[in-house]
Amino acid sequence: MIKRVGLLLPSSNTVMEVDFYRNLPPSFTVHTSRMYMESTTVEGEELMLDVHAIPAAKVLGTAKPDVVVFGCTSAGALRGNAFDAEICRRISEVTGQPTISVIESVSHELRAISARTVAVLTPYVDELNERIKASLEADGIRVVAMHGMGITYNFDIAKVQPRQIVEFATQRLGARPPADSLFFSCTNYQAVSALPLLREVYDLPVVTSNQAALRAVCRALSTEPIGGGLATVRATGPREVRRA
Repeated sequence: MIKRVGLLLPSSNTVMEVDFYRNLPPSFTVHTSRMYMESTTVEGEELMLDVHAIPAAKVLGTAKPDVVVFGCTSAGALRGNAFDAEICRRISEVTGQPTISVIESVSHELRAISARTVAVLTPYVDELNERIKASLEADGIRVVAMHGMGITYNFDIAKVQPRQIVEFATQRLGARPPADSLFFSCTNYQAVSALPLLREVYDLPVVTSNQAALRAVCRALSTEPIGGGLATVRATGPREVRRA
């Protein structure tokens, strides 16, 4: 039986749809509506939330999805967890289906592995990093390290290659981060593709935005991601990053 997954995305996001198609079962279809956003800044995300989110959700509702994903981690964290819950409620009202929050899905994954501390890597500027930190800590997960690449043009975030994400992590955290888990934030970041390399380097559970959202969709629709590559698992131990 066909299941329809609705993605409500920033307009300049080019990664999340690809991750969903690669990791959902063949009987799932992905249907996208886009909220205008080019600038990955507080101002750019506020404009997206206040002007474009609900109209785009109304359009998405016409595809009759079985579940909807509000597909922006930092926008979910931008005004706190209560606002994230409210915007998801409003999206559900206009689409007629339950809405999954990415930032809440991330917290769910971290709680599921009993994470007490987390080191966070992002493509964001510090002002957005602070909102991510506040959201996680409001859910009882202490952020002990936070590093961002400082990218403000959302389209450019997707250009960061998986190996560059791994190298950024090892440059900022070394081989033994001061945390019991790692989180790579942003639905436009190729962090799902970086998971195999990250697991070669880190003997820690790793969570990414799209991984958490995919797992939440599969829970909601009573299935499993294909291939088993999205599990939050430990590697055999820290190793050196292999360079091309």
